[in-house]
Amino acid sequence: MPAQPASARPPLFTWEFAADPYPAYAWLREHEPVHRTTLPSGVEAWLVTRYADARQALADGRLSKNPAHHSEQAHRTGRVGIPGERQADLMTHLLNIDPPDHTRLRRLVSKAFTPRRVAAFEPRVQQLTDRLIDGFAARGSADLIHEFAFPLPIYAICDLLGVPAEDQDDFRDWAGMMIRHGGGQRGGVGRAVKRMRAYLAELIHRKRADLGDDLISGLIRASDHGEHLTENEAAAMAFILLFAGFETTVNLIGNGVYALLRNPGQRALLQESIGRGESALLETGIEELLRYDGPVELATWRFATSPLTIGGVEIPVGDPVLVVLAAADRDPARFADENTLDLARADNPHLGFGHGIHYCIGAPLARLEGRAALTTLLSRLPDLRLAADPEELRWRGGLIMRGLRELPVEFTPEATSGATSADPSAVH
Repeated sequence: MPAQPASARPPLFTWEFAADPYPAYAWLREHEPVHRTTLPSGVEAWLVTRYADARQALADGRLSKNPAHHSEQAHRTGRVGIPGERQADLMTHLLNIDPPDHTRLRRLVSKAFTPRRVAAFEPRVQQLTDRLIDGFAARGSADLIHEFAFPLPIYAICDLLGVPAEDQDDFRDWAGMMIRHGGGQRGGVGRAVKRMRAYLAELIHRKRADLGDDLISGLIRASDHGEHLTENEAAAMAFILLFAGFETTVNLIGNGVYALLRNPGQRALLQESIGRGESALLETGIEELLRYDGPVELATWRFATSPLTIGGVEIPVGDPVLVVLAAADRDPARFADENTLDLARADNPHLGFGHGIHYCIGAPLARLEGRAALTTLLSRLPDLRLAADPEELRWRGGLIMRGLRELPVEFTPEATSGATSADPSAVH
């Protein structure tokens, strides 16, 4: 295709872009589907925006997840990867390693993080969902991010991991520092990661002496052919399950509710289906919300370990590659009416949870929490409505995730409610 002048290229990573990146991604898909750019951190990377190219890149073994294949200085200063993970000795998790270590660790973690364990957790997720809604249902208004979408996955993953109830507020505070990215005090993310690492190490030490039915105990027990998770590996895996498991679900719920409020016809169809006790539209609807405005905008970092070609573009050794899931999942070459929210969409192989060996291991839990959140909100607060001009809403800064900072809503207050505020004691 003919080269496009730089002046024609829409700006990336501005506040306006954060509010609605899809027009810019559509331009890139058409004109520069594999685009080299300078990120806000100063790192130069390739953005892959077409669906077919994205699937290829996500499954290509020449694209390593190990930051050691890129600039040591860039990673040490937090310009690639998760801020603070290197200093906290939390590198050996599934998002940062390749086979054979990845194969070994994923097999071990899968023994503990089983579909049966997630399914058995459904009553607790429903209990948390109801109690959080109890906290604001009688008031007639709420910020669904801070009062619902944020605490629900934090308390859920803490329960699943086996974090004692009395310590979960600390986790909520640390998670808040991490999710704000650049919005908090300088160095806050790194400090939160270090505190979480120290706590997890101490918790793992305690649990070794008294194993329970929780996920951390399962990680400790997990073994394969005589191989066991080391304490560092167990801490790193617990950390990444928390880190990757909570923010994705915050955004799935927040972005999903926002999309429904902006598409009243689709929301009405879903509400009617839920009211009839049907599950089919909810199941396809969760997948469509993941495609339409998913929680992960760009897949996590990959680094070329040998020269390769993506979409006709040569990628040199060592270069970072970022697969733009948000762009791929609106590629008209793969999805009909790509910019339309269609909760009944059946042909929907979206990339919201990735593809290949790094497919999100926590996807079943995220889907479970998303189903519980949407079903309960739409059932208990049937006239839920946006309480702000969409133009006034702000999206969190950050390279990988996509989510709202707040989501103010109004609704007819419930006549009775189980609590007056969404305090921690209401959900423990």
